[in-house]
Amino acid sequence: MRWTKWIGLAGVVGVAATGVLIARSERQRRAYTPEEIRARLQARLAEGPTSGP
Repeated sequence: MRWTKWIGLAGVVGVAATGVLIARSERQRRAYTPEEIRARLQARLAEGPTSGP
Protein backbone atom coordinates (compact mmCIF):
# COMPACT_ATOMS: atom_id res chain seq x y z
CA MET A 1 0.00 0.00 0.00
CA ARG A 2 2.92 2.35 -0.53
CA TRP A 3 1.36 3.95 -3.59
CA THR A 4 -1.56 5.21 -1.48
CA LYS A 5 0.89 7.06 0.73
CA TRP A 6 2.38 8.74 -2.35
CA ILE A 7 -1.06 9.74 -3.60
CA GLY A 8 -1.89 11.21 -0.20
CA LEU A 9 1.39 13.08 -0.08
CA ALA A 10 0.80 14.46 -3.58
CA GLY A 11 -2.63 15.67 -2.47
CA VAL A 12 -1.20 17.45 0.55
CA VAL A 13 1.48 19.10 -1.58
CA GLY A 14 -1.17 20.21 -4.08
CA VAL A 15 -3.30 21.79 -1.36
CA ALA A 16 -0.28 23.58 0.11
CA ALA A 17 0.75 24.91 -3.30
CA THR A 18 -2.75 26.20 -3.94
CA GLY A 19 -2.74 27.97 -0.59
CA VAL A 20 0.56 29.64 -1.42
CA LEU A 21 -0.80 30.89 -4.77
CA ILE A 22 -3.96 32.24 -3.15
CA ALA A 23 -1.98 34.02 -0.44
CA ARG A 24 0.35 35.58 -3.00
CA SER A 25 -2.50 36.91 -5.14
CA GLU A 26 -4.26 38.27 -2.06
CA ARG A 27 -1.11 40.15 -1.02
CA GLN A 28 -0.79 41.65 -4.49
CA ARG A 29 -4.44 42.68 -4.47
CA ARG A 30 -4.17 44.38 -1.10
CA ALA A 31 -1.01 46.24 -2.14
CA TYR A 32 -3.04 48.75 -4.19
CA THR A 33 -3.70 52.15 -2.68
CA PRO A 34 -7.27 53.44 -2.76
CA GLU A 35 -6.24 56.01 -5.39
CA GLU A 36 -4.85 53.27 -7.65
CA ILE A 37 -8.03 51.24 -7.31
CA ARG A 38 -10.16 54.29 -8.10
CA ALA A 39 -8.05 55.10 -11.18
CA ARG A 40 -8.29 51.53 -12.45
CA LEU A 41 -12.05 51.42 -11.96
CA GLN A 42 -12.48 54.75 -13.74
CA ALA A 43 -10.34 53.51 -16.64
CA ARG A 44 -12.48 50.36 -16.92
CA LEU A 45 -15.63 52.48 -16.86
CA ALA A 46 -14.27 54.74 -19.59
CA GLU A 47 -13.72 51.69 -21.84
CA GLY A 48 -17.42 51.02 -21.83
CA PRO A 49 -19.35 47.82 -21.31
CA THR A 50 -17.63 44.79 -22.79
CA SER A 51 -20.56 42.44 -22.40
CA GLY A 52 -23.92 42.40 -20.78
CA PRO A 53 -27.55 41.57 -21.16
